[in-house]
Order: sequence, then structure tokens, then C-alpha cells
Amino acid sequence: MNRVLYPGTFDPITKGHADLVERAARLFDQVVIAVAASPKKSPLFSLEQRVDLAREVTAHLPNVEVVGFSTLLAHFAQEQGANAFLRGLRAVSDFEYEFQLANMNRQLAPEVESLFLTPSEKYSFISSTLVREIAGLGGDISNFVHPAVAAALNERFKR
Repeated sequence: MNRVLYPGTFDPITKGHADLVERAARLFDQVVIAVAASPKKSPLFSLEQRVDLAREVTAHLPNVEVVGFSTLLAHFAQEQGANAFLRGLRAVSDFEYEFQLANMNRQLAPEVESLFLTPSEKYSFISSTLVREIAGLGGDISNFVHPAVAAALNERFKR
């Protein structure tokens, strides 16, 4: 069975993330969205909230599960029985960091391959950072995130 782990902070999960998950769900037997606690990033949403939002966004995909974690990714992948990491590449600027990360993960978990997908062109410019900034300044984020995520951001920023 091919089980891919899609790790990230997902603060918040965007339509770009969802696009990658939907395509991965067609390619793999199981997709695990691995929501990292990432306390050093000071996420806007708690780990529990990010897990809940990711579950709501991907509820229509029967072979997708969402799990939060706060351990080393390589160890988590081994615990989950994953044989691949999925990472998204939006632009060339993402490549250097992702290449370094893939090589480090290969050293830590050589049995887990790193695979990369690019989002659909209509989502290639979306990032969680930009979505948070736009939402915080009162902008319309409805084209960038699922309605449940937009509602959570509006609530967070009291709009």
C-alpha cells in the first residue's frame, strides 16, 4: 500500500493545499495530512484548530486522514507507515529549501521518498502567510480558502 505523508503547518490550509491533497488522493492509496505543531512559527490557529479545518476541507476524500504531530517528521513518517513525503512547489524560490529538506529527510528516513507536486496555476500564488495577512487587514480571502477556513479567519480577526 502506498501511503504518502503531506506535512506542513497549514496555518491555514488553503485551496492550493487542498488541490495537492485531491490530486495525491488519486495517486496514492492513503494520504495523511500531517499538521505540524510548529510552535516556533507562532501559528495563528492552535494545532487542534488546524487539524479540524483540514479535516473539514478534505472530508469528501475517503482515503485522506488528518493527524497532528509534534515530533521529528522522519520519526512520524515511520510511525505512520508512510513510504513517501509529498511537498508542494509553487515557484522556483521554493525549490532550494525543499531540496535541502528532502536530502535531510533522506538521511533520517531513507525508506521514505520525497515527491513534489505543483499546484494548479490558479493556486500557484497562494500562501498561508499571504492569506493570513489579507484576512488580518480585512481583505476578501474567499477565493483562496474553503468557506470554513474563511469563517475561522474572520472569527479570529472578528469580522
